[in-house]
Amino acid sequence: MSRAGRGRSQQKKKERQDAATTAFLAGLEVVRRHPALGALAPGVCRDRNCDHSPARGLAAVDSDGRFHVHPDRRAEPEEWAWALAHCVIHLGFGHVPAAKERRPQPDRFALAARCAVVNRFLASYPVGRAPDHVPTEFPGGDEEQLADRWRRDGVPAAFERGGAADTEPDQILLRWTGWQGPPDWQSAFAGALTRTMSAAMDVAGGRRDTLTGERRPSRPWERAFNWFLSAYPLLGGIASGMRIVADAELARAHGIAVAAVDAALGEIYVNPLRQYEDEEWRFVLAHEMLHAALRHQDRVGARDPYLFNVAADYVVNGWLVEMAVGAMPEGLLYDPELRGLSVEEVYDRIVTDARRARRLATLRGKGVGDLVGAPLDGRPRDWVDLDEFYRRGLTQGLELHESGGRGMLPAGLVQEIRALAHPPVPWDARLARWFDEFVPRPEPVRSYARYARRQASTPDIPRAGRFFPPEVVARCTFGVVLDTSGSMNARLLGKALGAIASYAEARDVPAARVVFCDAAAYDAGYLPPAEIAGRVRVRGRGGTVLQPGVDLLRRAPDFPPAAPVLIITDGYCDVLRVRAEHAYLVPEGAGLPFTPRGPVFRLR
Repeated sequence: MSRAGRGRSQQKKKERQDAATTAFLAGLEVVRRHPALGALAPGVCRDRNCDHSPARGLAAVDSDGRFHVHPDRRAEPEEWAWALAHCVIHLGFGHVPAAKERRPQPDRFALAARCAVVNRFLASYPVGRAPDHVPTEFPGGDEEQLADRWRRDGVPAAFERGGAADTEPDQILLRWTGWQGPPDWQSAFAGALTRTMSAAMDVAGGRRDTLTGERRPSRPWERAFNWFLSAYPLLGGIASGMRIVADAELARAHGIAVAAVDAALGEIYVNPLRQYEDEEWRFVLAHEMLHAALRHQDRVGARDPYLFNVAADYVVNGWLVEMAVGAMPEGLLYDPELRGLSVEEVYDRIVTDARRARRLATLRGKGVGDLVGAPLDGRPRDWVDLDEFYRRGLTQGLELHESGGRGMLPAGLVQEIRALAHPPVPWDARLARWFDEFVPRPEPVRSYARYARRQASTPDIPRAGRFFPPEVVARCTFGVVLDTSGSMNARLLGKALGAIASYAEARDVPAARVVFCDAAAYDAGYLPPAEIAGRVRVRGRGGTVLQPGVDLLRRAPDFPPAAPVLIITDGYCDVLRVRAEHAYLVPEGAGLPFTPRGPVFRLR
């Protein structure tokens, strides 16, 4: 080869080496900048004469915390980042612990099992990009369990090349020769992960902008909120699922003097311009958390929402004063004479002087409740039932509070928390019980007037036949008076009619008498249960007058006088007088304009 040819060959070789070095350094920089992996700060060996450098793979790691990488291997920076992160996690998981004694190398089953565990961790904590031959689904169990299983059954082919050194070992055990004690790679990695998770929580809570950024100085409501997470188990679980929103413009636009809470979104809105001490903010935040956890907004029913909010404020503030949680700011609703009363009992007292009660102020301000009914910023809600979260948070917090000997709690608060642990029977279960009690099931009778099929073993012996007498079947029915006014929505109608049809079929009810009511009554006659659920065509869309429908059933000659009547309405109806056995099915939170004599099932 001529001198010019050798020069071009050496130039190309140098360019290839420079490209490999550039990609490797880019991948190494990703790992070193990582908040958890970079804390171990391993050394790097790219010596061509290194005995531990892999011949086919990318990298290996020894128990001294050093990377051994191929000096000329070409790979993308993302692949280098994955391979180096793979090696660092081997260190952090204790797969290559440093020690001074003689070091036997692990067998291929242990090597493959440890690589599988590392790759499983990287799948949920991704760094870089894994090569195509690395599997994406991993078996359960730790490295020892996997190694024992694979020693017995053999290593699956997909996991033979799961390490950073391809088919070669990427974990090398060396004797520690330093004058100090061997390093504890596991403790260093655990500490780095803990700091990373703490920084991530600070970012999520707005206490810093990035994982590596400086922590912002905490504000008084933040310190109060963190106190519940770290030092007050009764409300710590509730606080872990809620978020503080401190926006002066939002508070001004919606008239939030001090604070408000949205239980559905799990957000507590505070006015950052309010000057309170840490102890006072603890009281305010505990007040709002108890509002949300005890579901005060869902317990209003047909009561006045603002007066019920005022009653709940009296009760919650009394509990917090008794528990000595923080310091109550001036001007909050508190009356020692109401001690021991429930929210409903306090409401019954203050509603007698509603004009005076409306001049009282909640934490949000005068005339407005601090229980937010709709998102303040117009965001659509994720309609998830939060009852389980608040119930679990309070019941577990009560157990921790009592087991830790944190002091006595008000009897009323303990009673409400224990009641949350036993939620009320759902509306559909109560409706099923009502059907069982008042809607008779047709019972078959046996008669020799209708012979049954004779058994083959005894063909000469006649047996009584089983049948339903027509007069029995005619009594097994019920009436449905359905409000079809414009205020009823399709979701409510579908859910109610579906439940009725399912219970009717379960009790072998052949047909039910259905009457539609709005401005007038429309008799749909007797309908099979399947048609009640699917093929009923709602006709009326006028006003809401239900009494004609009830009277139509009472006067109908073919409707049994003892048959029960189920009335489905949204509550915007006239006053009803029903003499027969009856029940009401209304939406959750709706009220009736009269005192019902029959049971009321609230549909959710």
